[in-house]
Amino acid sequence: MTSLLQPPLITRLLAADRILVAGAGGGFDVYAGLPIALALRAAGKEVHLANLSFTHLYGLPGDVWFGPDVARIGPDTAAPEGYFPERTLARWLHLHGMPDAVWAFPSVGVQPLRDAYRLLIGHLGVDAVLLVDGGTDILMRGDEAGLGTPEEDMASLGAVAGLTEVPERLVACLGFGVDAYHGVNHSLVLENLAALDRAGGYLGAFSVPRDSREGALYLDAVEHARAAFPEHPSIVNGSVAAALRGEFGDVRFTDRTKDGELFVNPLMAIYFGVTVEALAAEHRYLDRLERTVLTRQISTVVGEFQDELPKLRPPRQFPH
Repeated sequence: MTSLLQPPLITRLLAADRILVAGAGGGFDVYAGLPIALALRAAGKEVHLANLSFTHLYGLPGDVWFGPDVARIGPDTAAPEGYFPERTLARWLHLHGMPDAVWAFPSVGVQPLRDAYRLLIGHLGVDAVLLVDGGTDILMRGDEAGLGTPEEDMASLGAVAGLTEVPERLVACLGFGVDAYHGVNHSLVLENLAALDRAGGYLGAFSVPRDSREGALYLDAVEHARAAFPEHPSIVNGSVAAALRGEFGDVRFTDRTKDGELFVNPLMAIYFGVTVEALAAEHRYLDRLERTVLTRQISTVVGEFQDELPKLRPPRQFPH
């Protein structure tokens, strides 16, 4: 039973013993799960971190591979290239005396990614998976005029949706509004959340308190990553961190956003939670991704699906 005193997402996670917190969309998405992961560890839960990676993982040495498409990244893992968020996070965890393994999946289609998840979940004995999206485009169901960057998010959602043997499968989004940078209309995000609520799959919203231990450590981790990649910092986590510090409007923390205008605001520091089952059921083309092996196949499916629709749901202006 849920209570006003505790968000349903947290209630479900606290009922699990071993939890995998996994970045769904690649890049720095796993960082968006840090506040929850740290809070769960403080509550005595065994928490593991994973991420769909944008790094060229196939250039890693053989000893990091636990199995096909599953790599165990540590602070000293040799980098195949400069950009390596998973190792940077492992180094930050090590600096703070925390378990410092970060599991990494290559950017692949639903079939191999599900196999990789299943292998890792079996090894770790996980009874709950929390997919974390930096932003909210994982909530796009496919018939919207703007989908953001759906390929990696949909690979992750499709993979975990098929893991019916896992007792608890959840999604948390942090960074409401960030995906406007990629064409997402957030009035449609709210409409989708309302539909998920009607279906019984919405698990509430809650903010990250700046003066909490988790909030302070998240800010430290984001700054550590920014210092590691000054030429390519995370726009999503940089925006969330700015919102968490109380900044507002067109906050400048990277030249990557010089051609656009940001709208940093308190909503960016709020988690929105849903169940994987409800999100998958509301989705319009997820079933078509079942046979995908490569990420580019997902791009093709998305394009073909939208071409078949008589019309797309147009952007709606937020009325307030």
